[in-house]
Amino acid sequence: MNSVVRTVLGDIAPGDLGPTLMHEHLLCDIRPPDWHGDGCCGYDILIDERFAIDYGEVHAPGNLILDGIDLIAGELERFRADGGAAIVELSCGGLHPDPVGLAELARRSGVQIVMGCGWYVDEYQDSANAGRNIESFAAEMIAAIREGAFGTGVRAGIIGEIGCQAPWTDLEKRVMAAAVIAMQETGAALAVHPGRDADQPQEIAGFLRGHGADLTRVVISHIDRTIFDDERLFRLADTGIGVEFDLFGMETTYYKWADIDMPNDGVRVAALRRLRDRGHIDQLLISQDICYRSRLLRYGGHGYGHLFRNVVPLLLRRGFCQEEVDRMLLETPRRLLALPQ
Repeated sequence: MNSVVRTVLGDIAPGDLGPTLMHEHLLCDIRPPDWHGDGCCGYDILIDERFAIDYGEVHAPGNLILDGIDLIAGELERFRADGGAAIVELSCGGLHPDPVGLAELARRSGVQIVMGCGWYVDEYQDSANAGRNIESFAAEMIAAIREGAFGTGVRAGIIGEIGCQAPWTDLEKRVMAAAVIAMQETGAALAVHPGRDADQPQEIAGFLRGHGADLTRVVISHIDRTIFDDERLFRLADTGIGVEFDLFGMETTYYKWADIDMPNDGVRVAALRRLRDRGHIDQLLISQDICYRSRLLRYGGHGYGHLFRNVVPLLLRRGFCQEEVDRMLLETPRRLLALPQ
């Protein structure tokens, strides 16, 4: 069967997809709902506040907003210069998605952009969603892939990031069950945002398996802020599900959203190597999940190209071969993003 990768500018052959970051944000507003009345201090980040914002010393709601086509287009030009070609943008419902803006960014930058669909965690969702059933959510996701997402004619090419909290809410479970139906109907892959509990990725895998999902077309995101022991990590990988370390570039131990010690890039690479050594190379994905202004080059951050500038050389120094790097950044994204035509 022929397949395509559905970008915001139209379909391309999977073989034409370049090196890909599988979990990023380009245009979004990820402020928690109760922060929306706090103004946008930190929106224009001062150099002497850059570290303080990242380390939680300054309350800066504006740091959680990515907007401005000129700003992000400039960042994407640097991303391409660093060796990147494609980005999967997962600002789904609740995160203020902008499909038309993404299409404009793709035109201006030449970056291949694949857009997600569905809904983020419960507290971010539209209050009207509380009364919706599984079939309603599934129909919405199917239409987003086939016709256009979020009220536009720009089509999604992946489902997600579908949000979960810990404990998991009934609404989130309905959205997840709907995502499985949409996967089965369209052939699209599914990206999952797990709750901040070490056991929830396995719970999600069990839920998805119970609903008939093909786990080889599911990616569990944010493993590097969720699972910190090999027993859980290996058990999850043994399900065949995609395992994504997508916070590369976050090098401060401090993490705003949970009381954890955030690993640095070296620790992430070591975990990837242990999974590689167990035979899981074709399940591994790497990205950066940029959703803070302070992580952009314009504001003193590492930018979207960090993975290509710095992490790929680190992988090669730490025992990965180029073919294995290509599988994580090229071959596995091509497989996951392929839609039956």
